[in-house]
Amino acid sequence: MLSRKASEESHGQDSSYFLGWQEYEKNPYHPIHNPTGIIQMGLAENQLSFELVESWLQRNSDVVEMKKDGISIFKELALFQDYHGLPALKNELVEFMGKISGNRIKLDSENLVLTAGATSANEILMFCLADPGEAFILPTPYYPGFNRDLKWRTGVEIIPMHCSSSNGFRITSSGLEQAYEEAKNKNLNVKGVLVTNPSNPLGTTMTKKELNKLVDFAINKHIHIISDEIYSGTVFDSPKFVSIMEVINERGLKNDEISKHVHVIYSLSKDLGIPGFRVGMIYSNNKNVVSAATKMSSFGLISSQTQYLVAKLLGDKKFIFKYMDENKRRLKKRKEMIVNGLRNAGIRCLKSNASLFCWVDMRHLLSSSSFEAEKELWKMIIYKVGLNISPGSSCNCSEPGWFRICFANMTQETLQVAMQRIKVFMDSNSTMFSIKQPFLTNIDVINYYKYIGWMGNC
Repeated sequence: MLSRKASEESHGQDSSYFLGWQEYEKNPYHPIHNPTGIIQMGLAENQLSFELVESWLQRNSDVVEMKKDGISIFKELALFQDYHGLPALKNELVEFMGKISGNRIKLDSENLVLTAGATSANEILMFCLADPGEAFILPTPYYPGFNRDLKWRTGVEIIPMHCSSSNGFRITSSGLEQAYEEAKNKNLNVKGVLVTNPSNPLGTTMTKKELNKLVDFAINKHIHIISDEIYSGTVFDSPKFVSIMEVINERGLKNDEISKHVHVIYSLSKDLGIPGFRVGMIYSNNKNVVSAATKMSSFGLISSQTQYLVAKLLGDKKFIFKYMDENKRRLKKRKEMIVNGLRNAGIRCLKSNASLFCWVDMRHLLSSSSFEAEKELWKMIIYKVGLNISPGSSCNCSEPGWFRICFANMTQETLQVAMQRIKVFMDSNSTMFSIKQPFLTNIDVINYYKYIGWMGNC
């Protein structure tokens, strides 16, 4: 009695990325009430500077109370909302994005479409740029949610471009060509390439050399580029962030046809740590894309109240610049803490300079070089170590043994507990249990926790 879409099992939430979340929700860690619970390290959420935003809201109560110069504007915000969005927010967003890029790009608010988060923005672009059965190339590893966000309702296919740890998972011209040929062999029409810059899950920024290869490829194939730059404000170390728009401008392509095929996704969810506000956007020099995307955005608008509040927040330049600098400082410190903790346990990470997570190399812990062995290790880390991390296979990584571990969604004390658990796991690995053990019972878990002294002592 339901539609095919409602009945089919193609939503993409059956991957280990989402299954790990389900296990965490059954048994969430709490330092007092559930000290042996699972610590959530699969959530890319930025809570490190949250109190700074809270303190701004407390100092600007008129904004929260929907007042302007002390006079209520509740009626203005509560009645009909134009899906083009509030001009004040659009103006502040393009200025903010320019600031993140080091003021090396200047964006036009007329080319910006407001959306209810980056998830909505990515799906809308799929609807605008491709028909069902057409394809986009995505370099691997990539965000696990893309298998759901880009494909489920649009019918668009994903062609992975497999990157290698041998060069730090960097994009290569040969890799792009290989993915394009794979699509042709499957009779799929490639409409574009989607990249995340900075990368999710690698935590690295793309170099100008990579971005130029991407532009050359798009020009040669007459296809689109989507650059998801949702983590652009989290770059806390060198090299600096370079937007795809900067490369287009530097090459003098701003008025060329390729500029109409380049589109940017952005959101405040990561940089300001406000994912619940659902403030996302599409930026494109293609007027037809902007027009179509604006119409589609009416199915998922940002509330007028949120738009007003965020415009005021971004408009406080003194606060926002101070916030961005302090947030980067805290992210760098926290990243160093997790890298050092993992190194102390005998585990290394890919060198990174941005985002809210590390790309962690656990290949030496696998019983064999296979994704089945990766799955066994992942289960052990969830059920015996009590950490929800994301296996590389959920990110479509072509090499088993890599994991994404998030570090910004928890307190420093909780991260210290997580690092202690990993250290004990590594130290006791040879004597307590075998990595090759394929299944873990509840008795195993209880005995293990008793063995390492966590029961009632955490």
